Amino acid sequence: MTQRGAEAVICGAGIAGIATAYHLAVEYGMRRLILVDERPPLTLTSDKSTECYRNWWPGPGSGMVDLMNRSIDKLDAWAHDSGNPFQLNRRGYLFATGRQEQAETYLELGTEISQLGAGPLRVHRGEPGDPDYRPQPAEGFLDQPTGADLLLDRSLIQRYFPYLTDDTVAVLHARRCGWFSAQQLGQFLLSRARHAGVELVEGKLETVQTDDAGISGVTIATGAGDVHIDTRRLVIAAGPKINEVAGLLGQTLPVYCELHSKVAMADPLGAVPRAAPLLIWSDRQQIPWSASERVELAADPETRWLTEPLPEGAHTRPEGPDSSPIILILWTYHTNPVEPVFPVPHDTQLYPEVALRGMSTMIPGLRRYFDQLPRPVVDGGYYVKTQENRPLITPLPVDGAYLIGALSGFGLMASPAAGELLAAHVVGGELPAYERWFRLDRYQDPVYQELLRHWEDSGQL
Repeated sequence: MTQRGAEAVICGAGIAGIATAYHLAVEYGMRRLILVDERPPLTLTSDKSTECYRNWWPGPGSGMVDLMNRSIDKLDAWAHDSGNPFQLNRRGYLFATGRQEQAETYLELGTEISQLGAGPLRVHRGEPGDPDYRPQPAEGFLDQPTGADLLLDRSLIQRYFPYLTDDTVAVLHARRCGWFSAQQLGQFLLSRARHAGVELVEGKLETVQTDDAGISGVTIATGAGDVHIDTRRLVIAAGPKINEVAGLLGQTLPVYCELHSKVAMADPLGAVPRAAPLLIWSDRQQIPWSASERVELAADPETRWLTEPLPEGAHTRPEGPDSSPIILILWTYHTNPVEPVFPVPHDTQLYPEVALRGMSTMIPGLRRYFDQLPRPVVDGGYYVKTQENRPLITPLPVDGAYLIGALSGFGLMASPAAGELLAAHVVGGELPAYERWFRLDRYQDPVYQELLRHWEDSGQL
C-alpha cells in the first residue's frame, strides 16, 4: 500500500467538490489537496442538469436568496474576468398561469421574495404609469434588471410572449436568472484548482480512519492499488452517494433521492423561440390526449394515472446557439423517494411523450409534434434532498469531517457560493450570516423544528 499525506481530501469531483477544491486552493491557498472520484469529473450528475440558475427563492428566511445572490455574484465575476467561457446568460425564468388564483399568488409570493433580497417586483397591469417592461436579451448578463416583472395584462403578455397559450392570464418574469454550460464552468474551476496544486485521483474512497482528534486518514482504492492518505480533513461531496460515504464515519444523513429526467429533442418548427427564457407552467393539468387515447389509457391500470391531473412545473428552454433546433423539456410528476442506481433507469418510452404533451398546455405550438414525436434523448439524475429542500453545507459531528450535499436540483447554481462557504468552514474562515440555514445541527434547533412543522414551499420546480 502506498502512503502519503494531504492537507485535505475531497470525495467527489462533481461541481460541488470542484467548487470546494477551487476555493480551498485558489482563494485560501491550501496546498496538498486531493480530489478523489471513481469517475471522470462532472460525469455522475453534474453534466445531467438543465444548467439553469436563479435567485428567486421563497422563505422562510432569506438564506436561499442570499446563497444564490452570492453564487450569481461569483458567476458574474468569473464570466466578466475570463471572457465568459461558460456562456452565462440572463434570460430569466418565466412562470405562467391560466388561473386567476395563481396570478394572485404570484403577487403575494413575488412581494415576499422581493423583500427577502431578490430585487424589486414591478407590476404591469396595462395601465398608465406602469413601469416599463424590458424584454430579456438572448445573450449576455451585464446591466440587466433584477427582481421580477409581473405581467397581468393579456395584451402585454401576447405582445411579448405570443407563443404562450391564449389562456395565460399572468406571467412572472424573474430576472436574475438564466443558464450556462455546466461542463465549461466545471472545467474552468477545475483547471484553476489544478493549477493551484489540487491533485485529481481516480479511485474509490474505501475507508476513513479516526482517532481521538477526529479524522486521521483515508484509504483510496485505485487501479494501481490502495493508497493511504494521512489527513485531518475530509470533505464529503459525493452527490447521490453522500449517505454511503457518510456511513464510513458512522453517520446517517437526513436526506433522500428523487429521480429526475429531462428530454432533449429537436424543435424544427420553432414552437419555442431561440431567444426565450426558461418557461415554466405553474398549473396542475391533465395531459391533452385525444378522446380515443384517453379511453385506451384509462382502461389499463398501468396507464390510468396518465388520464388524471398531474402536478404543476412542466418547463422547457432552448438549448445551444441560434442555429441549434434543440429544446430541453422537464416535468417531474413522480416524486417518490428512490434508491440511486447507476446507470440511471430512465423511462425512455413514455416520458418524452408525456413531457412534450404536458409542455404543450403552455406552448400550443408543440402540439404539431403529437403525430410524429421528434427523436428524443433522455438523461438526468438524482436530486438529493432534505425534507425542506435546503442543502447541507456543514461540519459533521466527527472533527475534521465536512459535508456539501443535498443540493437537490440547484447544485450547479448553488455550488459557487456553497463551495466558498464549505471552504470557510474547513479553514476556519469568516462565515456569512446565511450559513446557519445550511448546518446539519439546525435539526436540533427548536425554532427550526417549529419552522419545519409549518413549511409550505420547497422552491422546487
